[in-house]
Amino acid sequence: MADKIITGIPVSSGIAIGKAVFVNRSHRSLLPRHTVPGHLLEAEKSRLENAFLMTGQEMESVRDKVPGELEQHRLILDSHLMMLRDPKLMGRAKEHIEILHVNAEWALEKAVSELAQAFLGFDDAYLKERFQDVRQVADRVQGHMLGTDQEISAIGGRAIIMAHDLTPADTVELDVSRILAFATTRGGKTSHTGIMARTLGIPALVGVQELENFVADGDMVVIDGLKGRVVVNPDEEELFEYNDLATRFETYQKKIIRRCLLPAETSDGFRVKVLANIELIEEVTSVIDHGGEGIGLYRTEYSYLNRTTLPTEEELTEKYIDLASIMSPRKVVFRSLDLGSDKIISEFGQLDEANPAMGLRAIRFCLRHPELFKTQLRAILRASVYGNVAMMFPMISGLRELRRAKARLKEAQLDLAREGVPYNPDMPVGIMIEVPSAVMIAELLAREVDFFSIGTNDLIQYSLGIDRTNPNVSYLYQPLHPAVLRSIKQVVDAAHQVGIEVSLCGEVASDPFCVPILMGMQIDCISLSPQAIPGIKRIIRQTRMDECRNLLRDVISQQTVGKINRMVKDSIFKKYPEELTFFASLLDSEELPG
Repeated sequence: MADKIITGIPVSSGIAIGKAVFVNRSHRSLLPRHTVPGHLLEAEKSRLENAFLMTGQEMESVRDKVPGELEQHRLILDSHLMMLRDPKLMGRAKEHIEILHVNAEWALEKAVSELAQAFLGFDDAYLKERFQDVRQVADRVQGHMLGTDQEISAIGGRAIIMAHDLTPADTVELDVSRILAFATTRGGKTSHTGIMARTLGIPALVGVQELENFVADGDMVVIDGLKGRVVVNPDEEELFEYNDLATRFETYQKKIIRRCLLPAETSDGFRVKVLANIELIEEVTSVIDHGGEGIGLYRTEYSYLNRTTLPTEEELTEKYIDLASIMSPRKVVFRSLDLGSDKIISEFGQLDEANPAMGLRAIRFCLRHPELFKTQLRAILRASVYGNVAMMFPMISGLRELRRAKARLKEAQLDLAREGVPYNPDMPVGIMIEVPSAVMIAELLAREVDFFSIGTNDLIQYSLGIDRTNPNVSYLYQPLHPAVLRSIKQVVDAAHQVGIEVSLCGEVASDPFCVPILMGMQIDCISLSPQAIPGIKRIIRQTRMDECRNLLRDVISQQTVGKINRMVKDSIFKKYPEELTFFASLLDSEELPG
């Protein structure tokens, strides 16, 4: 038996077996706090300034070494450098030194903790994880002050990297040809470690809470990127089983990649469009390589994060034109800005909101700040003549909100027309269905837009009243809950009654247990992460619509999520045993809430 099996979040699939090598252990337990006499406060502030300066110089040097396959990390490093040069973080730490008479390391930690409250109070997992950018910058600065920053580029032999966290700077310094896999204590599904691992095609786990307690340098470990496990010092039988699984997974991956460019069409002729969700333009190559037929969700928020000023219309237009042109004639759907004010830049001020997930965010924020909204709308419209472009408004809750958003779009169109700037007047405009009120009036909303896109991540949370990032209630996040299934079906039916297309772009779209049920609803399009596309397309090509309709009929008739999950697992496993061996399913638990 293995010494220990610990769990984490799988962010890049696969199996890796090798020796553990630790880098960047947490120094937070070593963080000192002591009182600084008044006559030494200026010297302490200077020590803080020097650490920021040294960190910046180090990161500039790393940025210049970014290899071609990790070009997107140059953008991340640039954003980290902007944080270092932004006077707010260092300025707040200096205030704590001055007022509290504490040392620089502790003062910076307190400043970061204050920022954490603003970031972590929000519901969007991607944006919560963007706080980790701030955390990583602060860690590097503290490391310089503590003398715990370490050289990680000289790792001998092939290794599995274990770390408290891996910054973009860390990953660029590593010799990627020697890395078998990653496992980190920190991070979530959209962390930079995951992005890099998927880019390199190596297994990775994040959020492995007990990593530093149970794994030592030199331990033999298995990284199971399929089920989210770190197996510490496995025995011979376990090693044999994992070696066999690794071989089978590699064979399976080669098989599905070879056929990933085929259409997602059932054996009896029902065609589903399979698009991709992306955040960075650099992900386009992965979309095309994995058989994506277009971009079903381009998260435009990334252009607004980690900066001290708003992007200009010209800056956004150039980026949007690049994406539309590269993907043409494939479709690109731009989602308008889906952020809250204190998640962009400080000039809007922080909002004192007890429940920011239901506060001034997404379309509400854009309507509150019409000039910011118009800048983005103009940029999207200008890009619309360079490709197959559509756009959608997030978090629409009612007709008045939708009509106000469309009025802003019309104003941007009239302005461009007066200026003689070309745009596509027939650009499709849709909305995201993410809140229960939109589900209940879907037949009314459908008459006013060109398409729907169901955002199941938020729809499930709002419908079931749970925060899926809260470990105390995360077990309640059930995509096959009867209320969720009936909501999705109601939206699909409402869209089809008036002849508009309906897409689904949440995590449900990449779950093999859920896709056959979506097929039974006759969903027109699904949009998912690029890496999940080949496997999902293969499942679609192996099924028949009568089977999907029968499965939908059976699950809709059930009263509890537990019964539905067991029914679906039994049905899907029998038909796709090979596929489901290699998917980290959302339905892992046998003990399910009623």
